[in-house]
Amino acid sequence: MNFVNIALSRQDEYNNFFCQCTQKASDYSLANIWGWAEEYGIKWSFAYDLVWLKQTRPEEVFWAPVGDWDLDWRKIYSRIKKPIRFIRVPEKLKQIWLEQLPGIMVQESRDHWDYLYLVQELIELKGNKFHKKKNLLNQFVKKYDFTYVELEQTYIEHALALQTEWCLWKECFNSPALDAENKVIIRIFHDFDKIKGLFGAGLLVDQKMIAYTVAEELEPDTLVIHFEKGCPNYKGVYQAINQLFLKNSASGYKYVNREQDLGELGLRKAKESYHPVGYLKKYEVIWK
Repeated sequence: MNFVNIALSRQDEYNNFFCQCTQKASDYSLANIWGWAEEYGIKWSFAYDLVWLKQTRPEEVFWAPVGDWDLDWRKIYSRIKKPIRFIRVPEKLKQIWLEQLPGIMVQESRDHWDYLYLVQELIELKGNKFHKKKNLLNQFVKKYDFTYVELEQTYIEHALALQTEWCLWKECFNSPALDAENKVIIRIFHDFDKIKGLFGAGLLVDQKMIAYTVAEELEPDTLVIHFEKGCPNYKGVYQAINQLFLKNSASGYKYVNREQDLGELGLRKAKESYHPVGYLKKYEVIWK
């Protein structure tokens, strides 16, 4: 396999392969791969009727192959140099491999599970379980004279300005994880109009953006939220951007995928507080 740098010029070709996956994890959207390509040193190879993804930083490891998984994996297995370690492997592909490739090693990767929610639940915020969220949303709506805008090119500079301020508040320079994410967000905003399928929204107060969200369709009934940032000086801002975006720009979807928590306890608590209806489970797999 000949691995080369990720190129936006091949996004249509890649997306055709991604569409054939019977389970679409957030990791494998073109926007996610492109955004993290430099930080992880991700390269790809179009071979064996699949797209193979290799991460080269901070270590060399493979992501799950992308494409139609209904293949004779024993034939591919016999032609691949081993051992080979895969991460972020969706549950359905893991199961196919277990059925065809006896002897492989499988380990659950809880930190990489995607969180899945019902869009309508997060719009309506009904019942006691969402009482605190609904209360914060109502406080925000009553207190602030805000404007909801679609995240078109006109507002990208506003979003970048908020991202810069957010990083100062969170001291991204002291956190390798936040610093890496900041670089990814800047990269995606820079190419926002070139990456097909991206959309989002922002909240403006006095013509200044105080929150933004960036999303993408994963399936006809599912969207993924890649990034969501808000100014901490505005109480309820996260509850507002979350609910208003789904209500105004994504109400046609059944599910929203809010990606993984990467084992960060604060983030896990926040994601669980919105009461996921399920998870897209992922695994680490070693071909020996």
